[in-house]
This record gives sequence, C-alpha cells and structure tokens, in this order.
Amino acid sequence: MKIGAQMFTLRDSCGTPDEIAQSLEKVKAMGYDGIQGSAAGFNTLDESELKQIKQALDDNGLVCAATHESLDNMRDHTEAVITKHRILDCSYTALGATSASTVSGWEIFCKEFNEITAALNENGIRAGYHNHSHEFQILEDGRTPMQVMLKEFAPHVWLELDVYWVAHGLADPTLWIQKIAASGKDRIPCVHYKDGAVDADRNHYMLPVGDGNLNWTRINPACAEAGVEWALVERDRGPHDPFDALQIAINNMKAMGL
Repeated sequence: MKIGAQMFTLRDSCGTPDEIAQSLEKVKAMGYDGIQGSAAGFNTLDESELKQIKQALDDNGLVCAATHESLDNMRDHTEAVITKHRILDCSYTALGATSASTVSGWEIFCKEFNEITAALNENGIRAGYHNHSHEFQILEDGRTPMQVMLKEFAPHVWLELDVYWVAHGLADPTLWIQKIAASGKDRIPCVHYKDGAVDADRNHYMLPVGDGNLNWTRINPACAEAGVEWALVERDRGPHDPFDALQIAINNMKAMGL
C-alpha cells in the first residue's frame, strides 16, 4: 500500500500552480509516494496549469493517485474532467459527499451517480464516493445510507472510505473496509487515513494518523487484505500546522510498518 497526501490538507498553500508545486516538493521530502488532488486549488486550473502540475509531480517523483470532483463537474463538464485526468495520468476520482434524508432519496442519488459516472468509466476514470459521518444515520427502513449505496451503486463505482468519519458516525472502520471489499472486485482502491480524539467536553477533534484513538492495528491489516492501493492522509482541521500534521502522520505510519 502506497501513502499519499490529500492536498485538501494543504489547501491554504495551494492557491496558485507555483504554490502547489512548492507544496509538492515539501510533500515528497516528507516521504510520500503521491497525492490526491483536492477540489481546493486543483479544480480551477486550466490545461496549461494542469500540465505545469504534472511536470511538478514528475520532477518530484510523485503521482496523482486520485482527485476529488463535484457532481456538477462530472455531469456538466465531463470532457474537461476526462482531459484533466489524462493530463495528470490519474484514473481515480471521487465525489466529496452528498446528503439525503430518506431511503428513496439515497436510491435516487445512486441511480443518478451510476449514470453520470458511466461516461468517465468508459474513458478509464473510475469515480467513487467519499463518506463523512452522516452516511451512518439510521434511515426509516433500519438501514444506513452506506448500506443503501453499497447495494445500489453500479460495479464501476468505488467507495473512498474515510476511517475517521466512519468512527465519528459510531461505526467500525475495519468492518466497513471488509464489507466494501466483499461487495466486489477493486471496490476500495483508496482509503482516507486520518485520526482523532475527544476533548474534556466530549467534542471530537482531528489528529495526525497514529496520534489519536483509531485502532490502526485492525485498520491496517484490513486494508492490506482488501487490496487497498493507496492510504491517502488527510487532516481537515486540527491543532497542528498542516505540513507538520502530514509529517507526523507519515512518520507514525512508517513506524507501523506501512
């Protein structure tokens, strides 16, 4: 399993192509194998700027493992999304999240997402869905949205499981890695790695991987058994400088044997 940095972590340092290139150099120096292009900074780049980013990736020996794209971009700017991923030599993208309050609402979303992503899949770009914690709410039939999606998504749609948000939703990250892997071949190529804890007032907060309460002794073997290709490190917010958070995370992950 390779280790990548989700560039949303560094969004405040990725406002321009030059800033992205400088951030990529720092990411490589930390020991990362690649990145996930974030919607922040990456989705406003034109073709010339994307080629500049690809050159910066190549210069630093990094690859773009995946991206994040909005539903609107996938649906209304399909050709641009295809072109972007060809420039970056990237075959995975994911939707950051959506929401619905009923089983039928989630089923309607799944049907739409299957149709929208089919054109990407035909062009060698597999689109997936990234969860937060609201996908573990209990719906009117007793299922969670994650269960609905696992049943209704077409085989070409993958699940980008975010282990922190699974735990935040009071579900078991390891169990969900196993469930997704069992649902079909290559269903979970990338997993979001992040950690967290609670403060004295029981408020959740994020921490670098390995510094919090998630059970990595179960998560890491489950990812290996599931055939996960990329552990993508993300820190949405937290007490550390974003670059420091990424460095602490990869140091801890290497100490875990990854």
